[in-house]
Parts: sequence; structure tokens; C-alpha cells
Amino acid sequence: MNFSNLHRKDFVQQLNTTPFDLLVIGGGITGCGIALDAALRGMKVALIEKNDFASGTSSRSTKLIHGGLRYLKQLEIKLVHDVGSERALVHRNARHIVVPEKMLLPIVEDGSLGKNSSSVGLLVYDLLAGVKKDERRKMLDRHATVKAEPLLAFDKLVGGGLYFEYRTDDSRLTIEIAKSAHENGAVLLNYAESKSFVYDDSKKIIGAKVFDKISNTEFEIRAKTIVNACGPWVDLLRKEDNSLKGKRLQLTKGVHIVFPYEKLPLKQAAYFDVGDGRMIFAIPRNRITYVGTTDTVYNQNLDKPQCNKEDAQYLLNATNKMFPSVGLKAEDIVSSWAGLRPLIYEEGKSASELSRKDEIMISPSGLISIAGGKLTGYRLMAEKIVDLVSKKLKRDFSKCKTKKFRLSGGEFKNEEEFQKSLTQFLEAGKAENISADKIREWFFRYGTNVSKLMANVKSREAKNEKVLEAAELFYCLEHEMIFNVSDFLIRRTGKIFFDRINSETQIEELSNSLSKTFALDESSATKNIVSVAEEFKAAVTFS
Repeated sequence: MNFSNLHRKDFVQQLNTTPFDLLVIGGGITGCGIALDAALRGMKVALIEKNDFASGTSSRSTKLIHGGLRYLKQLEIKLVHDVGSERALVHRNARHIVVPEKMLLPIVEDGSLGKNSSSVGLLVYDLLAGVKKDERRKMLDRHATVKAEPLLAFDKLVGGGLYFEYRTDDSRLTIEIAKSAHENGAVLLNYAESKSFVYDDSKKIIGAKVFDKISNTEFEIRAKTIVNACGPWVDLLRKEDNSLKGKRLQLTKGVHIVFPYEKLPLKQAAYFDVGDGRMIFAIPRNRITYVGTTDTVYNQNLDKPQCNKEDAQYLLNATNKMFPSVGLKAEDIVSSWAGLRPLIYEEGKSASELSRKDEIMISPSGLISIAGGKLTGYRLMAEKIVDLVSKKLKRDFSKCKTKKFRLSGGEFKNEEEFQKSLTQFLEAGKAENISADKIREWFFRYGTNVSKLMANVKSREAKNEKVLEAAELFYCLEHEMIFNVSDFLIRRTGKIFFDRINSETQIEELSNSLSKTFALDESSATKNIVSVAEEFKAAVTFS
């Protein structure tokens, strides 16, 4: 059965009638990672997400698989080692959506990083992360740094360092993990909200009552163990379980703003000193360049964090200071996103000082909650949780298999096979009169699954842009669990961030197509169009 909401009734029936070993609540990268790990070990796994997969923090990060260079300054050596080492694994296991990215670290007068300390820091970073020789750091003098990036402010520049991180699409990485979990027997459902827990006579947690937000019906899931992987919503579930004691979350908001590439035409990504102790990324990507992030305490609506005027101005000021010739203005911003970091509160520490380490909390009822951590470390977090679940279940499950498991779309044995596959798809696209740019776009989004997309293209006579868009929508409908156009334009393709202006014109047509497929009434169809239009507007509205 395909991973599609066209089979939603079947999924709901499975969830309602199967006794599961594990129920995961939360469909971000951590929850989906747990579901995949557990399924690969042979557990019966269910996962529910109250909105769409990756709709929270997991679609609103800096979109880098990185080791956290700045955490060296906080002496979080183990964190840097763990997530640094994970970079290579995530790259290998999802080669199509995790791409090496050359990063420039400018060193400026009176900055928080000196030339010698930066050189040592980057060297230690490379050693801790086990970086291969051809990607290790290279230190540059002042003139070489400006040659690498001519837009830099020359007057305060001391030098620079070149090193490598990995660029990704966080929501696509999450959906590939979810698809892989489904392919290995897990039952995952989006738009399914946990409303209350079910307990036995000894007050141990044994299930959850769930509201299906699409059919407006309720059902129940029973499981031997339940994991709360809800990111910023973790404490809300702990409160529902009457176990919100001890450690609590401190949410911080991270904002990114997007410019047309011609407004900020960087030659490579940069990671630069703001002057207040923070560091900011500026990352060119196709036709845009995005800048972020902020780090401010957040105590407002969890479902709708937004970039406000202060956030945008902070990033504008920092970027113009580092690249003074570009003269960026608020009206140059074509999109933005804001995400929440579910960190563990520590007395006396500012938002930027809070640790990014993950924490596991177990309640008297048996509810297991996990919070904190970084995108890059999702696999390690999942492994720790599933090890814990395995011990609790007292059954002989196999050991963790995710270290060498290739995610859906990333089934390449090596780099040679990856390049060969790309060449084959380019040739197939040429035969169908599809541009090389479009094939590359699809390949670095869907990997080997482009074959399924191409099969749909071949069945259509015309090969214009509208037909190609319809073929891509159909693929996501059949294999990636979309229900509305927001799922497609925001979390499956990222077009709201990377091609907002063009994709905005497609909203109504794409939404109408999905409404027909799901036989929605006029009221529901209109609601979906209004919803995505509001999200697009929010991306460029700063209050």
C-alpha cells in the first residue's frame, strides 16, 4: 500500500485495531527517526502527527547538516563530536538531499573569533568530526579571503577560513525518513492529533485517543510504550500526562529571511560574526540567498511563530555590516521562516547559551519524552530512544540498523553510482524534452524515486511546465502523504522559501486538483486555499 492519504481509511483501521509495541507522537525528524529505527528492528510501530509531517521545527531550521562549530566555544566537545560524526552518515544515507557545502568563515577585527583561535577551532572541529582530508579546513589571508568573497567588508577583515558543512532540505529529509519507516512496516498518519491518554488500572499509559482532523472522527491506538517526540509541544503532552515536573523546555525562536540571489550574490556560503556573540549563516541556494538565524526566548503561539520587524532588521543590519556594498532593505525580502528550538531550561543562561544536547524524561506513567538536540543528531537520538524502548519491552529485538541504512531515494552504494544515476535521469529527461535543470531539481529532491515521477510524465503527451508540475504533484499525492497544497508547496518542495513568487500563482490550480482527488466539498476546498494563501502572506508580513 502506497504512502498516500488516498489509503487513509486503511491506515486508520490499522492504527485502531493493531496492538503496537510503540506509539510515537510527533512527526518531525526525531519522531520519524524513532519510527524508522524501531521498524527496522522488528517492532510494530505507529506514529501520529497533529498537522503535516515536518510542519514544525523540522521544516524551519537553517537547513544544514552541520557539526555546530560555535558549540566549541561553549566547550560542548561531545556534542560537536557526535553531531560532527553524524554528518558523514546522513550524507551517505541520503546523498540526494544532503550536499557538501563550502563555507567561508570571515575573521574580522574585534570579532569573537581571532585568527589563531579560528585556525585551532576549525582544526579541532575537523578532527572531532572525522572530516576527510580533501574537505578539511584551509586558512586564508586577508586578500585570499576577499578573493573568495568580494562582497566582504575589506576594512575590518583580518583573514578567513574555508571548511565544509552539508546543505539539506530539512522537511525533505524528514519525509524520506517517514517513507522509509512506512516501507519497513510502520504505520504513520498525519493530521491525526492525540487528544488524551489511555491508562490501565495501575495508572500506566497504554494508549491514546486520537482525533482525525480530515474525517473529523475519533479513534484509539493501543501500544506497550509511548514516546512523546513533539518538539516544542513536548511539555503540553507531559502536562496532559500530569508529569510536567523537574526539567522543562525553554523555547527559543530562530528566524531566516530570503533574498533573490542577485540581491546577495555570494560565491559560497558564509558563517560570520555579528558582533554580539552570535554567528549568522548566509547561504546561496539556486535562485535565492537566505540568511539566519536569530536566537530569542519565545513564549507565544506555538503553532504560528513568525518573523517580526525586529527579527528581520537584526538580520538585515548584520548582513549589511558584513557585506556593505549590497545595501539590503526590508522590501528586498521575498520570504521568511521562523522555527522554535525545544531546548532544556537552565537557570541564569541566555537563549544563545542554552545547551543543544537532547534530554530524555520518563514519567511515572511510563510516558517517554525527548527534547533538545539538533537536526544533525536525529539518528543518534532515535537510537537512544529505541534502545530504551527495547529494554522496556524485554524482547529480543535486533540492534540498531540505521547507521548503514539508505533512506528512500538515496539507495546509492557509492558516489560513482550516484553520478551514474543522475546521468541516466538526465538522458531520460532529454528523451522526453524535459530540461536538465528540471531533472536536476527533481533528482536532488527525490533521488531514485524520480523514476516513479518520470513514469507519470511519460503517460502525458505535452511536456510543458504545467504538466511537469502536475506530474510532481501526482507523485507526492501517491507516495508522500500530502493532503493539501501547503503540504506540497511548503514541505515537499520548499517552494514557498526557494521559489515563492512563481509558486504563488499555482496555488488555486494545484488546490483544485487535490480537492477533486479527495472529493472535498466547496467549503473544505476554499478553506485549504485560504490556509495556504495565509501562509504565503505570513512569509513576507513582519508585524
